[in-house]
Amino acid sequence: MNKTQNVVGAILALATLVLGAMLLKTDMLFFRLLIGVGLGYALTRGFMGFAGSINRAYNGGTTKLMQVLMFMFVMTAIVNAGFLIFETEPGFDLWVNQINLGLAIGGIMFGFGMTFSSCCASGVMTDLVTDLPRAGVTLIFFGMGIFLGFPLQRGPDGLSIIQDSLFETSSHYGQVYHGVYMPDLFGTGLMSYVGAILLTCVFAGIVIYISKKYENKRKAEGTYYGIDTEIAQDKMSIEKLSEDKKAFKLLSEETYNALFVTPWSMKTASLMILVLFTLMLAATQMGWGASTPFGLWFGKVLIAFGMSLDSVVAFTHFPAGAYTTPFFEHSISVQNFGIVVGTAICVLLMGKASFSFDYSAKQIALF
Repeated sequence: MNKTQNVVGAILALATLVLGAMLLKTDMLFFRLLIGVGLGYALTRGFMGFAGSINRAYNGGTTKLMQVLMFMFVMTAIVNAGFLIFETEPGFDLWVNQINLGLAIGGIMFGFGMTFSSCCASGVMTDLVTDLPRAGVTLIFFGMGIFLGFPLQRGPDGLSIIQDSLFETSSHYGQVYHGVYMPDLFGTGLMSYVGAILLTCVFAGIVIYISKKYENKRKAEGTYYGIDTEIAQDKMSIEKLSEDKKAFKLLSEETYNALFVTPWSMKTASLMILVLFTLMLAATQMGWGASTPFGLWFGKVLIAFGMSLDSVVAFTHFPAGAYTTPFFEHSISVQNFGIVVGTAICVLLMGKASFSFDYSAKQIALF
């Protein structure tokens, strides 16, 4: 135990609750903060991330995270369907986007970036606490990339590579989505959502099958090394089984470790994230987005360094309010901040907070 860090973590958790309730302007902003704290805590306690699903497979041969993410995606699809099945008018922000060459190119670029920096959008937020040099550099250029992409997404004339869709489904509630809303592939009503869930299961099953085949291949070749965090999770679960036989004592180091230190399994973390996502979807009628504010923050920085607001608005086609709204009055920014705070709380309560800088110039350039 690191009692100093543990106390600081407890104080930070209490301060987040008290100051968030007192200083944030609306209950929704406070709710976003709490959701962000929960997401940051769950991602960190479960040693989870989205970019890691590929990185871990390549580096160590393990595909456990990839399989857990597929489980989480299927469960998320079922939760989504539960909210949308009997909706009679459009109320949720469905984020149905175009399927085109721009999506493919953007996905490949994003994949390269996640591989080089070992984090995605939410991972940048958690890694600002656990690995500031890497995440800090990544955040700057992540924001720049999103900012430069704004006019392609939102420009009045646009580019066909971005705005046209190779194929799309029919209209949904009279709204035409230039992309594929999977329930529309199966007609209307309840069965359309059942079909969409089953199709999601098929896609997830394909990924799980390929991942298992790949992992078995690495084991057969003797190139399966595992990942330190997953090995630690397995070890802690074995140790916990032996500790369960001990007499319970509330005020003890063992109890503290069980509550705040012992790593969660990735499946436990994914279930916690699913619960938080469900609360978010119910309260906000939106999904989980993290990256768009990075571009807005980059625009704010440009304005702070002398670029005119009108120039930024003209370039990005975002309304001026996107750049003039205070940070703690922007819901997704507050949620992202909450992820950072939740990660800090988790790391401090575990007594694992540390800082190091051992990157080469080449690595920084890649970030």
